[in-house]
Parts: sequence; C-alpha cells; structure tokens
Amino acid sequence: MAAVRRGAGEMNWSRLFRHLMSPHWRVRRSFAPAALRRIEQAIALSETRHGGQIRFAVEHALDTGSLLRGLSARERAVDVFSALKVWDTEHNNGVLIYLLLADRDVEIIADRGIHGRVSGQGWEAICREMESAFREGHFEQGVLSGIGRVSALLEIQYPGGQRGPNELPDRPVVL
Repeated sequence: MAAVRRGAGEMNWSRLFRHLMSPHWRVRRSFAPAALRRIEQAIALSETRHGGQIRFAVEHALDTGSLLRGLSARERAVDVFSALKVWDTEHNNGVLIYLLLADRDVEIIADRGIHGRVSGQGWEAICREMESAFREGHFEQGVLSGIGRVSALLEIQYPGGQRGPNELPDRPVVL
C-alpha cells in the first residue's frame, strides 16, 4: 500500500474549532441519499471498464483525540484504507478516495499494485481537482469527476473490465 498526499497535519486551534463545529448532518447536506446512490452507480459502472477496485469514503470531522494527536487527513485515510480492507484485492489494485469534509481535504490511497504504476503527481492532480469543486460547493460532481479520473488511470493499467466477482462494495462509506 502506498499513500500519496501532502505532509502530516499539525493540530492548530482553527482546525480544532472547525472540526468541533462540524455537525454529523453536514455529510447529508453535502451528499443526499440520491447523490450517494449516483456515486455508487458511478463506481459500479467504472469497474465494468477496468480490473481495479474503487472505494469512496466521506467523514464529517475527526474526533478530539485524533485532532489533539495531530492526525492528518492522510493518516486518517490510511486508517480507513485498512479498515475497509481496500488492500485486500487479488491484484492489489484497490483505490480509496477519502474526503474529510471539515478540512475539505481529499486523499487518495492506492494499493501497491496500482500505486507503482501511477505517479504521485497523477493522484495529486485528481485530489486538487476534487478539492477545487468542493470549494465551489459541488460535492457530488467533484466526487463523480474524481471517480472518472481514477477510473481512467485504472483502465490504462488494468484494462478489460471486471473479471470475476466485485471484490469490494461499491457503496460509499459515510464515517
């Protein structure tokens, strides 16, 4: 597994306040049930065009303990990658797209099978594009665009669509 993103986060007062003031319902406001269904459908459709596996997870904020320890969004994404077993695919080609809403930070964690085939700049560019859409309030479109870009990379490296059973659920995870 390889993690790609900016440096580790440091606890600061504005970040602590932003996370503490970020309500759970913020995810529902940004991603209505219909939007989550469309994201699930986009993942399922994309996996018919390549042999990779994509998961999307969104979290409204980190808990106080994580913030006090200075846990970065990247570090949290690695934890989520492990918890969701994105690493547990036959060809080690799982990709997690993780969104931490309180920071509007996107992290892409790619398993070793795909990470070694795509440059860090490739993943980083997708993250920046998604974050730009989020700054404009286009959450669903930002995620759909990110899924499309990740899928395009997977199509190059693992062409031909899904061979065999879907190894990971397509349904978005709301943490």
